[in-house]
Amino acid sequence: MDRNLLDPRSWNVRARSAAAAALVVTICLVLAGAALLLVLYRTLEHSARDAADARARQIVEQLRAAAPGDLDSSLFATDGQVGTIQVVDSAGTVVAASPGADSLLVAFEPVPPGESRYLGNIDLGGEPDYWIVERGAQSPPGPATVVVGADREPIEGILGTVALLMAIGGPVVVAMVAVASYRLVGAALLPVERIRARVAAISTDRLDERVPVPDTQDEIARLAETMNSMLGRLESGHRAQQRFVSDASHELRSPLATITAALELAHTRPELVDTSLVDESLLPEAHRMNHLLADLLLLARADENGLTHTSVDVDVDDLMYAESARVRDISPELVVQNTIAPVRVVGDPQQLARMVRNLVDNARRHARREICLTCRSSNDGAVLEVADDGPGIAPPDRRRIFERFVRLDTPRTRDSGGAGLGLAIVTEIVATHGGTIDVTESSTGGARFVITLPADCAGQSSPDFSR
Repeated sequence: MDRNLLDPRSWNVRARSAAAAALVVTICLVLAGAALLLVLYRTLEHSARDAADARARQIVEQLRAAAPGDLDSSLFATDGQVGTIQVVDSAGTVVAASPGADSLLVAFEPVPPGESRYLGNIDLGGEPDYWIVERGAQSPPGPATVVVGADREPIEGILGTVALLMAIGGPVVVAMVAVASYRLVGAALLPVERIRARVAAISTDRLDERVPVPDTQDEIARLAETMNSMLGRLESGHRAQQRFVSDASHELRSPLATITAALELAHTRPELVDTSLVDESLLPEAHRMNHLLADLLLLARADENGLTHTSVDVDVDDLMYAESARVRDISPELVVQNTIAPVRVVGDPQQLARMVRNLVDNARRHARREICLTCRSSNDGAVLEVADDGPGIAPPDRRRIFERFVRLDTPRTRDSGGAGLGLAIVTEIVATHGGTIDVTESSTGGARFVITLPADCAGQSSPDFSR
């Protein structure tokens, strides 16, 4: 026999439930049976004692007017409760008795007339046991003691019969409970088995399938709903991963193709390779690919362990002024409006500088004539705003733009935008510093990004895209 079969920990849920139900019912039956036998025993005992005492009273009443030998013989008849009767005179002689009770049942001790005494259970050896009741009587010949014994044998027979029936019926009831529990638990777990079978059949190319939800509104229904929610997240993550790989491949293909074409040209026609080809094609594409790979590496680290940052004092207003000067240098056609107040937070200066730069570059790419940089302090920390007068962002897209490789411009040209990772990096940096990011419409109709950073920037929570 396999020893694991004897270990309850190796049983399935149905077997453990059936065994637990059988054990509980067994304990309940044992306790209930013991209580029933005890109550039945006490009830029959009191009934027999009351019958014996009632017979003793009758005989005592008759002895007031008649001698023991003149009593009605029906008073000495025995039944299922009264087993023996004796009338004993003051000398200890049995002067009247039921059939077969000619000798004294117990050591004789006279009971005064009008009094009674209960001797309890008397073991007579080979004879039946009795509960003895004694009452004193005054008869015409003199004082006498009436001794009546309630027979225990019928009561013990009844108790034995009840105990035997319980011993036979108890295992039958336990077996029925075990079988019923096994089948009912199996029926209750049937939806779980359906869920398991459906999940086992779902593969990466069938993530759009969902498990059946039973109409029970119980834990199994909530489990199915949770499984469907998890499958939805897996489907979204799988699609996002596919888009990520596709977009990353697309973004890397262009610079690699340019560099490959230039190298092939240099291999076949080295005389055509000059400084302009290197400066206008090779170096820009190499820098673009290097920046893209750096962004991808940063986001991969953020996904794996989250961004780590140092905690030093950072003057956010200096970062805003630096970006304002940079925009004036590289885009002199744009008007830069500054509303910058001195603000200091505790965080990582390089990450915060990159956050501001990505937002400013995003605004610079979409602005028509001007961008506006705002920095102010608040009760919670620092508030940074970057706004432009460009086409703006439609409300349905204001959450989607923070996803990776998402660009709202339809043509995927280098002049129309970056790789679609800048705002995703901003999101990770804001989350690392415990802040929130919001995008609304500016006063000129363009996009307005609002970042709130706590003064200590110690948070490690997920980004809050408030709307």
